[in-house]
Amino acid sequence: MTIIGKQIRMERIINRNTGKTVIVPMDHGISVGPIDGLIDMKTTIQNVSEGGANAIVEHKGLVGEGHRKGGNDIGLIVHLSGSTSLSPFPHAKTLVCSVEEAIKLGADAVSIHVNLGDGQEKEMLSDFGKVSYEARQWGMPLLAMIYPRGEKIKDEYHVNVIKHAARVGKEMGADIVKVSYTGSADSFHEVVAGCSIPIVIAGGEKMNSDKDILEMVKGSIDAGGSGVSIGRNVFQHKKPNRMVKAISAIVHETSTVAEALEILNTD
Repeated sequence: MTIIGKQIRMERIINRNTGKTVIVPMDHGISVGPIDGLIDMKTTIQNVSEGGANAIVEHKGLVGEGHRKGGNDIGLIVHLSGSTSLSPFPHAKTLVCSVEEAIKLGADAVSIHVNLGDGQEKEMLSDFGKVSYEARQWGMPLLAMIYPRGEKIKDEYHVNVIKHAARVGKEMGADIVKVSYTGSADSFHEVVAGCSIPIVIAGGEKMNSDKDILEMVKGSIDAGGSGVSIGRNVFQHKKPNRMVKAISAIVHETSTVAEALEILNTD
């Protein structure tokens, strides 16, 4: 029963026809506070749902605030871990929610954040193991956001550390893993080749160029990636619904960057 339950839930966060997904994370409030785009949650979620996003990521306290009771349906991923930029250890994520609590909130999936190379890595991996077990028991899909961040990491975007991060997600029992883009389709193909579960890319810091965002998305898809999990470059965009449409065209319809830019710039 949990197997079919997980399959059904996976189809709420991944397009069942393409096997790919466009996720918009909105879990930034704990890390950096109420930034632009995450003040009026209903409007923000309405915009990305109109654009065709498959799912959003929220912390538990925002689930009710973002529930629209209308409009397009969108998958709900409840984030289970957090830390703040005010902490002397901002990369040390701790569990702030459980799988069971997420289920009670109506989640279609759960997510956890792990920073490899941080001084608290062992605690984060321990939490990852516990969440992975609980998610499997409940038939809940698990998205693992894994980044190489710590004193030993010289370049957190280098293909060797990114493919290691992706493989950790697979080895620990995640159903989807989110990692940073390595900068090219060729290098990101190495990441995909070493991890047999769906891989989505993070959007990173706010970019100045729409073309740069879309080229990053295109490169990841050409390399065999399964989609994106892009936050600020979507919800802080002047036309978030159009940006989601443009990204979705690349992810789900194999559109070119030029075609996606045309969608984005259509009035």
